Amino acid sequence: MDRRNFLTAVGGLSALTAMNSMEKADALEYAMSAELDTRVAKPPLCSTMGREPFKGSRKSGQYFHMGHDPRLPKMSDKPTLVEFFEKRFAPANHLLQSGALALKSGLSEKVILACLLHDIGGTALLRSDHGYWGAQLLEPYVDEEVSWAIRYHQALRYFADPDMGYEYPKAYIRYFGEDFSPEPYIHEEAEYAKNHKWYKTARQICINDVYAFDPNAVVSLDMFYGIIERNFRQPEEGLGYDDSPSAHMWRTIIFPNNFL
Repeated sequence: MDRRNFLTAVGGLSALTAMNSMEKADALEYAMSAELDTRVAKPPLCSTMGREPFKGSRKSGQYFHMGHDPRLPKMSDKPTLVEFFEKRFAPANHLLQSGALALKSGLSEKVILACLLHDIGGTALLRSDHGYWGAQLLEPYVDEEVSWAIRYHQALRYFADPDMGYEYPKAYIRYFGEDFSPEPYIHEEAEYAKNHKWYKTARQICINDVYAFDPNAVVSLDMFYGIIERNFRQPEEGLGYDDSPSAHMWRTIIFPNNFL
C-alpha cells in the first residue's frame, strides 16, 4: 500500500502522530483491507465499516432512526453466519483469502475456520482490539480453541517466529518505523500465548493473515460451507436472537445505526 494513500486514509500525518502504537497497527490493517475491497466490485453499503451513521441531530418533525437501515440488505428473522458474510461482512476479501490459504495448506478445519473468521471483530464492530471483540462474538458458537486463537493472534502478529515461518511484517516497519513497539499488554499477552497449548493455531492465523491481501485473488464463500456447517454451532433462533452472551453483538451488526 502506498504511504500517501495510508496517510490519506487515517486523516493525515498529524492524525497518525496522535495515535498510539496499537491504533497505528490497527489503522494500517484496516486501510489495507479497505484498499483491497475498493478493487473488487461491490454494493457501496454492504459493509458497516467506514460508513457515516445517522446523525444525532435532527430537524423539527424528524425521528431518530430505529430498526432496519434501508441502505443495507435486510437480514432474515433467523440470520446465519453465511448470511452475515453476504449482507454485513461482504465482500470480506481478506477473510476469504485467509481461509483459502489455510485450506490450501491442508490445515485442520478448526484452523481454517479460525483464519476465515479472525478479523470479523474489526470487520463488523471495532478495529481496536479486534481480536478480543471477534473472540467474544464467536465464543458461544465455536470450539474454544478457535476463539482463543482469534483473541491471541492480535498480540502474536507483532512478534516473529522463524521456526514457524512467520516474519515480522515489513509493512509495520514502513509505516511505523523500526523502533515501533506495541503496548505493554500486547507483549504480555504474546508471551502468555507462546507457552499455551494452542499457540500454533493462533500463529497459523498470523501466517495466513499477512499474505491475504492479493488484489487479484477471487475466493467464494461457497468453498467453506461444509466447514462452517461442521464447526459453527448455528443457533436455531438465529444469531442475535438466541440469548447467548454475545447475542447483543450480533444484533448490533444487524441494526448498526439504531439510535438507542
